[in-house]
Amino acid sequence: MHEFDLIARIRARAALRGDVVLGIGDDCALLAPPPGMQLAVTMDTLNAGVHFPPETAPADIGWKALAVSLSDLAAMGADPAWCTLSLSLPEASEDFIDGFSDGFLSLAQQHDVALIGGDTTRGPLSISVTAHGLIEPDSALRRAGAQVGDAIWVSGTLGDAAGALRQWQQGGVMPPTLRDRLDRPTPRVALGRALRGVASSCIDISDGLLADLSHICRASGVAAQLDAQALPSSEALRQAFDTATRLALQASGGDDYELCFTAPAAQRDVLHALSQALNLPLTHIGDIVTGAGVCCEGVDVAAAGYQHFA
Repeated sequence: MHEFDLIARIRARAALRGDVVLGIGDDCALLAPPPGMQLAVTMDTLNAGVHFPPETAPADIGWKALAVSLSDLAAMGADPAWCTLSLSLPEASEDFIDGFSDGFLSLAQQHDVALIGGDTTRGPLSISVTAHGLIEPDSALRRAGAQVGDAIWVSGTLGDAAGALRQWQQGGVMPPTLRDRLDRPTPRVALGRALRGVASSCIDISDGLLADLSHICRASGVAAQLDAQALPSSEALRQAFDTATRLALQASGGDDYELCFTAPAAQRDVLHALSQALNLPLTHIGDIVTGAGVCCEGVDVAAAGYQHFA
């Protein structure tokens, strides 16, 4: 398939928004951001064998490629709006493009995201997505802002994706529940929006809880004290691993794409109500204290997290 045919195949399925003046097909996209709004921009790259097993279904690769960028927008409390897509492919396969588009565009439709442009080239399988979101001035969630006495919370469960990856690396069969968390993470966009004005800091868990929480601590000039036994776990993860291994995966495994955030103790009832409204578990896992770094007693693992060049 010719490169331009590939682009046309994607363009034919990509939905637009009213604020897209000119989308796929020209040298640049033209956008009309609402007056008075700030633009949040993030970019992520996924490589075969690094961020997903090579045998991953094209639809799952497409979903995850967009999900990880939407998770960054969620961590800032931004409303997703537009994205661009860069595809490096060993060959221009119609089957791959159609499957990839199924996953990518179905998630885009869920969050009213318009694909507005990008690039294609020949090479090892690699996907780069730049996502753009909108947010009111002075309302973005940031890593800086955690205060001593704040509670530390996480959404959902931790360690499922890392557990699936561990089993794949060891040649085992990944349980469907864990594999789904690796292949199709859920960007917590609604939660991010709801945390504006509630959370004092926020980050998405992509490289592992300890590593990502340490970014909040450094940016805020504080330390974190975690309770390993409080880390929320799925039943599938508990059945697949012994306690020590499970806790290590929950604390340092990447690809969760849940939100880790801090909030004053006075917001506890608000967060419990929010958990019920979103039908999403929110778990208090520790507290912000004086000092530096992250301490998680009961977990035998360094706060290294996911290392892209390891």
